[in-house]
Amino acid sequence: MNAITKKITFDATGKRLGRLASDIATVLNGKNTVMYVPNHPSDVIVEVSNVSHMQITERKKKGKVYDRYTGYFGGRREETLEQVIIDKGYQEVLRRAVYGMLPDNRLRRVKMKKLHIQG
Repeated sequence: MNAITKKITFDATGKRLGRLASDIATVLNGKNTVMYVPNHPSDVIVEVSNVSHMQITERKKKGKVYDRYTGYFGGRREETLEQVIIDKGYQEVLRRAVYGMLPDNRLRRVKMKKLHIQG
Protein backbone atom coordinates (compact mmCIF):
# COMPACT_ATOMS: atom_id res chain seq x y z
CA MET A 1 0.00 0.00 0.00
CA ASN A 2 1.38 3.41 -0.97
CA ALA A 3 1.57 6.31 1.44
CA ILE A 4 -1.16 8.08 -0.52
CA THR A 5 -3.52 5.09 -0.69
CA LYS A 6 -6.62 5.66 1.42
CA LYS A 7 -8.85 2.99 2.90
CA ILE A 8 -12.59 3.70 3.04
CA THR A 9 -14.91 1.37 4.95
CA PHE A 10 -18.63 0.95 4.32
CA ASP A 11 -21.00 -0.79 6.71
CA ALA A 12 -23.82 -2.43 4.73
CA THR A 13 -26.09 -3.04 7.72
CA GLY A 14 -29.61 -1.87 6.89
CA LYS A 15 -28.64 -0.22 3.58
CA ARG A 16 -30.29 -0.86 0.23
CA LEU A 17 -28.30 -2.77 -2.38
CA GLY A 18 -28.47 -0.16 -5.14
CA ARG A 19 -27.74 2.84 -2.94
CA LEU A 20 -24.74 1.12 -1.38
CA ALA A 21 -23.41 0.00 -4.78
CA SER A 22 -23.83 3.52 -6.14
CA ASP A 23 -21.84 5.02 -3.26
CA ILE A 24 -19.08 2.43 -3.66
CA ALA A 25 -18.88 2.98 -7.44
CA THR A 26 -18.56 6.74 -6.90
CA VAL A 27 -15.63 6.23 -4.53
CA LEU A 28 -13.93 3.66 -6.80
CA ASN A 29 -14.24 6.07 -9.74
CA GLY A 30 -12.64 8.79 -7.62
CA LYS A 31 -15.47 11.23 -8.27
CA ASN A 32 -15.64 12.13 -4.59
CA THR A 33 -12.13 13.63 -4.64
CA VAL A 34 -10.89 17.00 -5.76
CA MET A 35 -8.17 15.43 -7.92
CA TYR A 36 -10.55 13.44 -10.17
CA VAL A 37 -8.98 12.31 -13.44
CA PRO A 38 -11.14 10.03 -15.61
CA ASN A 39 -8.25 8.11 -17.17
CA HIS A 40 -6.56 7.12 -13.87
CA PRO A 41 -7.93 4.87 -11.13
CA SER A 42 -8.31 6.48 -7.72
CA ASP A 43 -5.84 5.68 -4.94
CA VAL A 44 -8.40 4.23 -2.59
CA ILE A 45 -9.23 0.78 -1.27
CA VAL A 46 -12.89 0.18 -0.42
CA GLU A 47 -13.80 -2.35 2.26
CA VAL A 48 -17.42 -3.37 2.81
CA SER A 49 -18.52 -5.22 5.93
CA ASN A 50 -21.76 -6.89 7.08
CA VAL A 51 -22.98 -7.49 3.52
CA SER A 52 -25.36 -10.23 4.64
CA HIS A 53 -27.33 -7.59 6.60
CA MET A 54 -28.16 -5.54 3.49
CA GLN A 55 -31.81 -4.75 2.74
CA ILE A 56 -33.09 -6.56 -0.33
CA THR A 57 -36.84 -6.81 -0.86
CA GLU A 58 -38.54 -10.10 -1.71
CA ARG A 59 -39.80 -8.57 -4.96
CA LYS A 60 -36.21 -7.77 -5.98
CA LYS A 61 -35.00 -11.26 -5.00
CA LYS A 62 -37.58 -12.95 -7.20
CA GLY A 63 -37.76 -10.39 -10.02
CA LYS A 64 -34.13 -9.43 -10.67
CA VAL A 65 -32.70 -11.70 -13.38
CA TYR A 66 -29.04 -11.96 -14.37
CA ASP A 67 -28.46 -12.93 -18.02
CA ARG A 68 -25.40 -14.45 -19.61
CA TYR A 69 -24.68 -16.15 -22.89
CA THR A 70 -22.44 -19.19 -23.33
CA GLY A 71 -21.66 -18.56 -27.00
CA TYR A 72 -23.56 -21.59 -28.28
CA PHE A 73 -26.97 -21.72 -29.90
CA GLY A 74 -29.63 -21.75 -27.22
CA GLY A 75 -26.95 -20.92 -24.69
CA ARG A 76 -28.73 -18.10 -22.90
CA ARG A 77 -28.66 -18.68 -19.16
CA GLU A 78 -30.75 -16.87 -16.57
CA GLU A 79 -30.55 -16.87 -12.81
CA THR A 80 -32.50 -14.82 -10.31
CA LEU A 81 -31.02 -12.76 -7.50
CA GLU A 82 -32.33 -15.33 -5.04
CA GLN A 83 -30.40 -18.12 -6.81
CA VAL A 84 -27.20 -16.06 -6.79
CA ILE A 85 -27.57 -15.44 -3.04
CA ILE A 86 -28.07 -19.16 -2.40
CA ASP A 87 -25.20 -20.28 -4.66
CA LYS A 88 -22.58 -17.54 -4.18
CA GLY A 89 -23.75 -15.34 -1.31
CA TYR A 90 -24.44 -11.66 -0.79
CA GLN A 91 -20.84 -10.74 -1.67
CA GLU A 92 -21.38 -11.75 -5.28
CA VAL A 93 -24.62 -9.77 -5.50
CA LEU A 94 -22.90 -6.58 -4.33
CA ARG A 95 -19.89 -7.24 -6.56
CA ARG A 96 -22.13 -7.56 -9.63
CA ALA A 97 -24.05 -4.41 -8.73
CA VAL A 98 -20.86 -2.35 -8.35
CA TYR A 99 -19.38 -3.88 -11.52
CA GLY A 100 -22.44 -2.79 -13.50
CA MET A 101 -22.15 0.78 -12.21
CA LEU A 102 -18.52 1.28 -13.22
CA PRO A 103 -17.70 2.52 -16.73
CA ASP A 104 -17.14 -0.21 -19.30
CA ASN A 105 -13.48 0.37 -20.13
CA ARG A 106 -10.00 -0.99 -19.38
CA LEU A 107 -9.93 0.51 -15.91
CA ARG A 108 -12.98 -1.42 -14.72
CA ARG A 109 -10.95 -4.48 -13.68
CA VAL A 110 -8.32 -2.33 -11.99
CA LYS A 111 -11.00 -0.54 -9.98
CA MET A 112 -12.77 -3.78 -9.04
CA LYS A 113 -9.52 -5.17 -7.58
CA LYS A 114 -9.66 -2.35 -5.05
CA LEU A 115 -13.01 -3.57 -3.70
CA HIS A 116 -12.84 -5.95 -0.72
CA ILE A 117 -16.12 -7.42 0.55
CA GLN A 118 -16.58 -9.25 3.86
CA GLY A 119 -19.73 -11.09 4.88
